[in-house]
Amino acid sequence: MMLRHEKPLAVFCDVEDVFPAVLSRYLRLFDGHVQSGRLIKREYRETVDIRGACRTLLTIFYALPEESWRIDAMLELRRNTAGWTTEHERREGTLLGYTDAQNDAWIASRYPADNGAPERAASVDSQ
Repeated sequence: MMLRHEKPLAVFCDVEDVFPAVLSRYLRLFDGHVQSGRLIKREYRETVDIRGACRTLLTIFYALPEESWRIDAMLELRRNTAGWTTEHERREGTLLGYTDAQNDAWIASRYPADNGAPERAASVDSQ
């Protein structure tokens, strides 16, 4: 989808050296497109506590070259995870290239109590 310019950004995250073999194969395919210049790649590592053990969480970003700004925007969004809301979900979906309708459906399934609609309606009406 990225090579057809349907999605601008892909994000993969797991404990470093724990990515499943099938995902590692896909990452190698993405890396081939990085080498050809069709995609760019950035890795971000952070130390996290997982069940009392310090581990390194590796997040790998792939973006279309003209959409590289999305990587910094996604990193900023993920740094502010306290109080994650439907607006955070919407921003993440938008950065990944999902449409408003796709974001609405995701939010409605993830937050069924408020269905995501009131926040979106309020933000649209205020513009």
